[in-house]
Amino acid sequence: MKELVEYIAKSLASNPDEVVVEEEEDDEGKVILKLTVAEEDKGKLIGREGRVAQAIRVLLRVAAVKAGTRVNLEIL
Repeated sequence: MKELVEYIAKSLASNPDEVVVEEEEDDEGKVILKLTVAEEDKGKLIGREGRVAQAIRVLLRVAAVKAGTRVNLEIL
């Protein structure tokens, strides 16, 4: 799932070299992905009214269901 977010973010970002995805797991077994991008790319990844970010989260949710886990995306 980390690779999926990284691929999507690098495709959308103007500075793909600054895209960093960190993966953590909380005590409940839920995977937390923290996405860090350049300041000028945040708007592209969030989109108008958060539509792009929501679409990325939907794709992650589908991948998580297939893998049998739960996932959360944080854009920093």
